[in-house]
Amino acid sequence: MAPARTIHADLFRVFLLTLVSLFAIPAATLVFTEYALRSDDAEFLQSIEQRIASDTRLSAGDKAEATTFYRSHPLSKACTATAPEDKQFHDKVCSPYSMHWQFHWADRAAIWTLVLGAALLAAALVLGALAFVNRGLRYASFVAGWRLMTVSSAVEVVLQSAMLVWLSFWLTAYFWQSYYVKLILIAGALAAMAVFYAIYTLFKKLPFGNAIEGELIAEADAPRLWDRIRQLAARVKTAPPDQIVAGIDTNFFVTEAPCQVGGHALNGRTLFVSIPLLRVLDQSEADAVLAHELAHLGGGDTRSSAALGPKLLQFDQYTWKMRDGGLSIVAHYLLRLYRMIFAFALARDSREREYKADRVAASLTAPGAIVQSLIKISAYASYRNDVERKLFAQNRQHDDGALGIAGFVAAGLPPYANSDAFVETMKTADVPHPYDSHPPLVERMRNVGHHVSEGAYGSIVSAAPEASWADDIETATAIEQRLWSDYEQRFVQNHELSLAYRYEPATDEERVVVLRHFPPVAFALKNGEQVEVSYSGMRQSVNGGSTTSWDEVKDLAYQGNAFGDFLVVTHHDKGMLGARTSKIKLAGIGKQKENFKAAAGRYWQRHQIMRAQQQQQQERQASSP
Repeated sequence: MAPARTIHADLFRVFLLTLVSLFAIPAATLVFTEYALRSDDAEFLQSIEQRIASDTRLSAGDKAEATTFYRSHPLSKACTATAPEDKQFHDKVCSPYSMHWQFHWADRAAIWTLVLGAALLAAALVLGALAFVNRGLRYASFVAGWRLMTVSSAVEVVLQSAMLVWLSFWLTAYFWQSYYVKLILIAGALAAMAVFYAIYTLFKKLPFGNAIEGELIAEADAPRLWDRIRQLAARVKTAPPDQIVAGIDTNFFVTEAPCQVGGHALNGRTLFVSIPLLRVLDQSEADAVLAHELAHLGGGDTRSSAALGPKLLQFDQYTWKMRDGGLSIVAHYLLRLYRMIFAFALARDSREREYKADRVAASLTAPGAIVQSLIKISAYASYRNDVERKLFAQNRQHDDGALGIAGFVAAGLPPYANSDAFVETMKTADVPHPYDSHPPLVERMRNVGHHVSEGAYGSIVSAAPEASWADDIETATAIEQRLWSDYEQRFVQNHELSLAYRYEPATDEERVVVLRHFPPVAFALKNGEQVEVSYSGMRQSVNGGSTTSWDEVKDLAYQGNAFGDFLVVTHHDKGMLGARTSKIKLAGIGKQKENFKAAAGRYWQRHQIMRAQQQQQQERQASSP
């Protein structure tokens, strides 16, 4: 759980970035147009008054009348002059696409974009506040906010993109009487990409899913467990789950959202049970956990989550996609701010739901049973995470065979439960769950009125259950073996990929690992030449072959012009005029350009990660006694 100070700092930072993204471009446009319009008014009035004063054909009365007219009809007001007597003035100064016509509408667009931004910010704050009232209003406020924010943010992108392109021409044209085609093209490309991205993403159906890693438990394979769950559901006064899924994750949960299990779509009420946790829980403790989860079903928590969950996921996907579209980032921070406020409301509601479900479980079983189950689940999850973290941190390859994580955890949990590190961890422990933010353990004990001293944690965790519901699932052992086998295979693969980033390499064995994931990649150039990217650097075949080691590279920049394509390498050492640079000629790279850029960036990133890992290891060794 992140400290409150960090959460508040993140919220404040996102709020400031929201202000910048909503108001920076329209405010700059407004300041520029107002300055230009007022300056032109002053210059024109000064010029026309001088002409009137010097016109000997006009009488004093005519001069006064003409001066009064022009003072009451500045150029900046021509586009808003709609009276019949002002038609000639309007048509002459504010003809379509003229300078004053453009500045007038740019000024109006900037004002209304600022108003829209302020309204959207206010709406985000108000709708976010409504989410704190109750569950029904929370759902309604998010649906309203989802539609308002996504559509309005796309409008913001369109308006601000148009302003940026307009500014790219008129800023230089107004102040320096010239314009830069390249600047306009860049702004236009950014704007076009942002508008396309915003509208395309708005109407694109974003994928979402709810995959559960596990296997279905048929009633014939666990009849006593199914009967017990039905009994508890009746006491909770709710319908029992439609299906039970067993897995090896370190949690229990229920959901009413459509989900995928083993490639099969499930609908209705689903209860997930963890076989490893069932093995450490006594049946009375497991009953308390099951009653807790069924209380979520009875309280409508899962129904609410099923309705809101897919919308939250799609909103999150849309929010982060808007960060990737260049100028579309102007909409990202508003969406993110609204989501953060809504997350606070969800977190508060989640804690209240957990407290209520704990109280229900305590009343149906015993306060001691729910507290002891929480201690055991927290301990198992904490220790398993510690075991996996240490296995992943090892700098040697794991065997392709079974890692035996389950065995490590089972054998090491009792000693761990009696260690000082365990007690410190449990002081702030919470129970892992895929959908909710659970309160800390000590608060949950206080909620059900049953306190267990820290000194008793170890004996509770170390005590072997007299009877386990896992023993009543005939397929439990086979399911565990299959799931652990798949899980450990992925673990070994991900660990090896991590090693490919960590190794320099320094030995032949390490080189085999690195080359498996980062083999040399050659790109053909003109005249039979080529450039090769490898884990050690980039090698050119020209001039007898020259190699640029990754240790020499401080920065990379790809450049293409009429004279060819180059990769500009900035080195760490200094040259005559700043940092030394060199060029890797890429004549004839053609359609391979993007692949080359991706390869060079990926291999250089690998090298940087490897060196950073080495630095951290050296610092740890230096600081250790």
